[in-house]
Amino acid sequence: MSKFLLKSTSTGMKFDLKAGNGETIATSEVYSSEAACMNGVESVMKNAPIANLEDQTEANYATQTNPKFEMYTDKAGEYRFRLTARNGEIIATSEGYTAKASCLNGIESVRKNAPTAEIEK
Repeated sequence: MSKFLLKSTSTGMKFDLKAGNGETIATSEVYSSEAACMNGVESVMKNAPIANLEDQTEANYATQTNPKFEMYTDKAGEYRFRLTARNGEIIATSEGYTAKASCLNGIESVRKNAPTAEIEK
C-alpha cells in the first residue's frame, strides 16, 4: 500500500510519497508547519490523477496548463519531474532517473498511488 510519510526537519515538515514497495516516488519542499504540509499532501492527492504531462525534454514541446507534471533533464543529464498545482506552485518532485522511460513510470506511479495513499506521521 502506498503512503505519504510526513517527517520533521530542522526547519519544518516535509513528505515523501512511497510506493507499495517502499521506494520514494516523490518528495515535497519543507513546509513551515504540519498543517501546511498536510495541505501539500491533499494537493498532490487531488492534482496528480488529473495533471497534464509537459515533456520539456522534447524540442518545441507544447506548454500544458496546470496542474501538470513537468518532465525535464537536470544538469547531470538525468530525467526528473515536478508536479505543479493549479496555481503553478511545485507540490512534489522526483529523484533523478537515468532513463526517460523510468521517469515516465515514476509519473504514472504518482498518478496511481497518490489519490489513495495512507498518511503516516
